[in-house]
Amino acid sequence: MNCCMCVFVKIKFNLIMMLLFKYFALVGFIVLSSFRTYAVLQDEPVRIILDTDMGSDCDDAGALALLHVYADLGMVEIVGCVYSSGKVPYGAGIIEAINIYYGRPEIPIGAYYGNEVGDPIDKMTAGKLARDTIAFGNSIIHNTEAAEQSRLNRELLANSADQSITYITIGHTKGLYELLVSEPDDISPLSGYDLVNSKITRWIAMGGVGANNEGQDFVNDWNLFRNETASYSKYLAENFPRPVYYSDGGTNVLTGKSLKYTPSGNIVRTVYRDWLWNVQKRTLDDQRPSWDLIAVYYAVEGLGDFLQYSGKGWMEIDIDRGVRWREGESDIEQYFIEQKADTNQSFADYLNKMIGKIPKYYKY
Repeated sequence: MNCCMCVFVKIKFNLIMMLLFKYFALVGFIVLSSFRTYAVLQDEPVRIILDTDMGSDCDDAGALALLHVYADLGMVEIVGCVYSSGKVPYGAGIIEAINIYYGRPEIPIGAYYGNEVGDPIDKMTAGKLARDTIAFGNSIIHNTEAAEQSRLNRELLANSADQSITYITIGHTKGLYELLVSEPDDISPLSGYDLVNSKITRWIAMGGVGANNEGQDFVNDWNLFRNETASYSKYLAENFPRPVYYSDGGTNVLTGKSLKYTPSGNIVRTVYRDWLWNVQKRTLDDQRPSWDLIAVYYAVEGLGDFLQYSGKGWMEIDIDRGVRWREGESDIEQYFIEQKADTNQSFADYLNKMIGKIPKYYKY
């Protein structure tokens, strides 16, 4: 072989080796990137405080059940639960019973001790269910047997890393308002505003159903406006220092029938059954809209296949007329989340499958 041929072979060999090196480097990068993505999902679950008006509607129970399923999958850490509705003072007991069913009795629970806000009608017979401690294992019956909501919220935030908490309200806004305006105390030298600003990464509010409408009409929203909470919602909408996401979807996403196939001791099943019969004389097969479940879904899975942003803007709250969504720029970062068209059945199927799962730590 002459010298020219040797040089050619050597160059060709070096070129092949370089291409192979780049190929395996690229493959390694992809694998490593995939591993890192997987590691983030596994090692950094979404840390959530759930604020609910449990008792007013059964989808609150479905939302907490969904949150526990995400926790079973390693996607969520339930930092604490707050019952911020006071006229029916048994919601904390229902929360504890659900947590026990899912094998997490240690989750801290706070409650509002007053009685001036909330739905005055015990639609799911929460008082009866909370007293059935033999069936459900809960020790909390009345709200005052749980921690006071503002002290618990302050403690949970004070013990959390900066920008680590997602705060979800699937009920009224009294609890979050009380946290925001709280003063420094023995728990933390920070004001509530400073605690919220440093520890909470975002607030997701199930509220404003129908508020994004062509006529810019005010709507009489249940969570943000009714039940004596409009003034608290208005203050939060105008002063909350972190990004806010209002969740509108779920009116035609019907869930609950999958609970028929869960154990008879599942209090979520009992809550749906009793609410549907007491309020509508219907059964689990008739199901219930999934407003609260969808707020939890967004907190954990993002927009996914079923949701979309309607744009940036702000929630305008008039304490006499209602609430409406205004598109455009504002001083506070706020977004409105809506459901995609033609997703009612597919979304319902997904959520039903999730809340119908047997808990990871269920004791047969």
